[in-house]
Amino acid sequence: MPRFTVHVRGEWLAVPCQDAQLTVGWLGREAVRRYMKNKPDNGGLPSVDEVRFLVRRCKGLGLLDNEDPLNVALEDNDFVEVVIEGDAMSPDFVPSQPEGVYLYSKYREPEKYVALDGDSLTTEDLVSLGKGHYKIKLTPTAEKKVQKSREVIDSIIKERTVVYGITTGFGKFARTVIPIDKLEELQFNLVRSHSSGVGKPLSPERCRMLLALRINVLAKGYSGISLETLKQVIEAFNASCLSYVPEKGTVGASGDLAPLSHLALGLIGEGKMWSPKSGWADAKYVLKAHGLKPIVLKPKEVCYRENSRNLLSPASKGLALINGTQMITSLGCEAVERASAIARQADIVAALTLEVLKGTTKAFDTDIHAVRPHPGQVEVAFRFRSLLDSDHHPSEIAESHRFCDHVQDAYTLRCCPQVHGVVNDTIAFVKNVITTELNSATDNPMVFASRGETISGGNFHGEYPAKVLDYLAIGVHELAAISERRIERLCNPSLSELPPFLVAEGGLNSGFMIAHCTAAALVSENKALCHPSSVDSLSTSAATEDHVSMGGWAARKALRVIEHVEQVLAIELLAACQGIEFLRPLKTTTPLEKVYNLVRSVVRPWIKDRFMAPDIEAAHRLLVEQKVWEVASPYIEKYRMEHIPESRPVSPTAFSLEFLRRTSSTIPESGDL
Repeated sequence: MPRFTVHVRGEWLAVPCQDAQLTVGWLGREAVRRYMKNKPDNGGLPSVDEVRFLVRRCKGLGLLDNEDPLNVALEDNDFVEVVIEGDAMSPDFVPSQPEGVYLYSKYREPEKYVALDGDSLTTEDLVSLGKGHYKIKLTPTAEKKVQKSREVIDSIIKERTVVYGITTGFGKFARTVIPIDKLEELQFNLVRSHSSGVGKPLSPERCRMLLALRINVLAKGYSGISLETLKQVIEAFNASCLSYVPEKGTVGASGDLAPLSHLALGLIGEGKMWSPKSGWADAKYVLKAHGLKPIVLKPKEVCYRENSRNLLSPASKGLALINGTQMITSLGCEAVERASAIARQADIVAALTLEVLKGTTKAFDTDIHAVRPHPGQVEVAFRFRSLLDSDHHPSEIAESHRFCDHVQDAYTLRCCPQVHGVVNDTIAFVKNVITTELNSATDNPMVFASRGETISGGNFHGEYPAKVLDYLAIGVHELAAISERRIERLCNPSLSELPPFLVAEGGLNSGFMIAHCTAAALVSENKALCHPSSVDSLSTSAATEDHVSMGGWAARKALRVIEHVEQVLAIELLAACQGIEFLRPLKTTTPLEKVYNLVRSVVRPWIKDRFMAPDIEAAHRLLVEQKVWEVASPYIEKYRMEHIPESRPVSPTAFSLEFLRRTSSTIPESGDL
């Protein structure tokens, strides 16, 4: 018998259908009838026949025709929403889809897998997992480690040993021993009470990253989780069943308890979940629609499973699912990858601005940077040469002022290698720390199978990712600070040879006047956001947890800073391309012409004023999707190959090795690696 889950005014109703030839309209009326039946005043509605409504899919929010048969319009276990005519949306209404629903309606279940072992996950891997490009499986080695760790917990339960978080309470209640017949209740209480976050839910991509990272940490084999339970978590990930995880509520020690508890809450069939098929719905319905069962937290009643003598332990369930720094680290991973992308493209945008302002390339001479050989500075100077070298890429614009008496440019142009360079080195340093954190065991207590014991420690403290993400925000912000000053130079006729605000008939048209104001506003906002969150600490849990990292806010504000940087550079990119319009018919270098053509493929030139916000967003998307880098990087790499050993790309690994060589005499040379 087909069955549908229907959302009516914030409530989810399971509606079976005995005849698939019945219509969408019948389903809507039946759902409204069941909703009214559960309300003492019929929910304030007249009779069912008088209620007017629309029915739409939760996936994609597509409207359905009320006359269509159910077997044509829907699939078994589909999720739909009934919207009653005249209803106003409540301020606290949870939508059936998160923001950006148009992206999720295109979701396709991946076919490829990433094998996790707890030791080799990269930031690039985690971002790809977040985007839904891969499913997850465990390596055989990881499975064995998980099983060995589990055997230690089994022994603890059998011997009724007192161990923190396994047979005791948590935090201030660490010395309270829990009776064996209360251990099941302890686990449910733990997850429910700790699910106390607030704010918007994480987007599906970010929740997917959070879940994938938690799986990777559990795969290390130091948590005591059972292999069976871990595989259930992996099944939920592979089905893209994602819990409702509010973005606020973690202080970053003891780990990210609130967000990870919300993550676990959905897995046990409580709270809300999201999937591409269902949108937001009650977790039990989402799991059931995907053929999954809630994870069971029953250490006593399910000590001996049917036909099995394998003991279940509380540590393999509740605490193992919620203790760690995965919220900070997963968001930090996204921040590092987006920062890397915008830092690369900032060089290209700045080079285009320099060309439009008829600047000189003398400041990027190889010898200047060889005598101050910071890796990032050297690489940025090289990129500028690869994009602006007129001997390699003839530029009619550069040729037009070759014999002028211009000696040097303003700092915002001349000092790009020094300013952009330290941003690149900052990102490399932060990426090294975040990569270590991705593959670290951050639970408490830790289960050491080789020693047959558990040890309480402090690996859950988020100070490492918190500190470096504060550092990342401070570093990356400078790309926006210097970009905003270049926008000023493009728009100010006293600093350029261009029309005021880059538009004809100034006065009648305002051009980029307020776009520059937007850039200035974002830079100013970033100045406040760059105040480090990790310098703060508030004692929690009755002074048991008396120093915390505040890493959750460090990660969230780093992402906001990076988004502002992207938006400011998007405005500069548009302004630089508009500046080129006033230099035509002269052309710039080949790679920069490619960038110009890319921008013009989504944004036309300004002949007169028009609605500008969509154009800024279009340019922003080009940067987020790394389209600017894609069109310019082949020329940069070709130039590199032709100028070896003048320059080599500075990778995070190369940076890390260089840093370690300077601080240790035991690091081998690269040829020995």
